[in-house]
Amino acid sequence: MYKNIVFDLGGVVVDFNPREFLLDRFYSENIESTVYNITFGSEEWSKLDAGLLTREEGNAIMLEHAKEQGYLFEVQSVLDDWMRTLKTRRKTIEIIKRLKKMGFSIFFLSNIAQDTLDELKSREFWELFDGGIASCEVHVNKPEEGIYRALLNQYKLVPSETIFIDDSKPNTTSAFDLGITGIHYKGTASLIRALNTCGISIKEHLLW
Repeated sequence: MYKNIVFDLGGVVVDFNPREFLLDRFYSENIESTVYNITFGSEEWSKLDAGLLTREEGNAIMLEHAKEQGYLFEVQSVLDDWMRTLKTRRKTIEIIKRLKKMGFSIFFLSNIAQDTLDELKSREFWELFDGGIASCEVHVNKPEEGIYRALLNQYKLVPSETIFIDDSKPNTTSAFDLGITGIHYKGTASLIRALNTCGISIKEHLLW
């Protein structure tokens, strides 16, 4: 039934948990919330993902907002360091390798800025993907319908033959609305169970 498995990148293939990162950094929910709204939760961050701003332009606007609110040092430190948190999730990579061996085509679908995409493309796991769509290249972010249609159209994927895995429930819901099977990622163990429910048998103890 299924032929294609599509993975989100941040939060699934690589670590990306902005709120946890900020809370660990500042030990204050108030500072965490304010800095999040200036950075990861801002309109500028969304435009970076959509390829509508360069990193330099986006950072300049965020730093100006940070200065106005008295958080220039905190925001500058976040912008300098956040990309270091994008550690490869080895267990997810092992699942992808197993799926490839089983004959599935593997794609990515991600809200991601151009410089971050370029960094991930340099990693060993990138060759596992048969293709994919980055928001910065099509100028539309998940969960907007257009980014899903771009993936389906570019690779001529049949929705009913496709599974999409994302750590955001609204993103998997949008995929479902187009006839794609959505799996809300909550960790590798639950992912394996969900794949098994879809008739894709993966035995966890044989992976690692």
